[in-house]
Amino acid sequence: MKTRSGDRPKEKEAPMPPAPLAFADEIDRYLGYVELEKGLSHNTAQSYESDLRQAAHFLKKNGAADWTKVGAKHLTAWLHWLSDENFSSSSQARKLSAIRMLFRHLKKEEVRSDDPTALLAGPKSRRKLPDTLSTADMDKLLSMPMGGDAYAIRDRAMLELFYSSGLRISELSGLALQQVDLENGFVRVFGKGSKERVVPLGARASDAIRVYLASGRSRLVKPRTGSELFISERGKAISRKTVWVIVKKYAALAGLGKTVKPHLLRHSFATHLLGGGADLRAIQEMLGHASIGTTQIYTAVENSRLLDQHAKHHPRNRAK
Repeated sequence: MKTRSGDRPKEKEAPMPPAPLAFADEIDRYLGYVELEKGLSHNTAQSYESDLRQAAHFLKKNGAADWTKVGAKHLTAWLHWLSDENFSSSSQARKLSAIRMLFRHLKKEEVRSDDPTALLAGPKSRRKLPDTLSTADMDKLLSMPMGGDAYAIRDRAMLELFYSSGLRISELSGLALQQVDLENGFVRVFGKGSKERVVPLGARASDAIRVYLASGRSRLVKPRTGSELFISERGKAISRKTVWVIVKKYAALAGLGKTVKPHLLRHSFATHLLGGGADLRAIQEMLGHASIGTTQIYTAVENSRLLDQHAKHHPRNRAK
């Protein structure tokens, strides 16, 4: 039985087998181009590769010999198939975006003279508001790494920096010592597309990092340790997976009663700044968003919070 789009179960996409040979070379060339020339992250490129392989298998099965033979009718059938297979609107939009960019590249390289995606309409979707922590819950989380052992000291510094600067998990785990300027109070970050931005550290984060550098990191250093800021017990750069485990661990210890992912700290950073009166453009710059439209989602979060507070506390909203 088909479900309504709003009730669709979250799809679990199996790893895609290699693309059909007639499609594979152009996929490989395109991915090489976006990684080397456009600075696309390896993880994003892998996601595009999976989407393009999936599309290639469908297109081959439905009569297109290769990318030059794909027409609007093939792509329309592919979009209908994605919907019938209960892929979410956001997944459909991501897959369509990957296909659009591939065909623009093929046209630019004169592999094709046209772009069959030009008139395709993507799925309409309502953007889900990002979840956040309250300032009280954030305080609880940040207070959880206790004690003077190297791991607690490291984790305190890591969580404080996460929340103070709104970094992505990949940005935090990949930070090098030379990117942190404690004297002037900022961190230099290389985000998506290797774009550089400068983000304030904040007093609490600066203090926590100073303590970590003085009495935590030195106990984790091994002979082959590099310049990574946050390191594991093996003296290597801390992995994103380990950061996930650490955040989840302290959220459970804080008794927050919800699943807390690293990105939630980034969302909370932006929402709390906005609630405190920060300018939206400044928040955009600190988050490293290419478009102000991406940052504007946090105004909806703040509006939702205000509506909730009004509903709870205004006397005319109370039941008689």
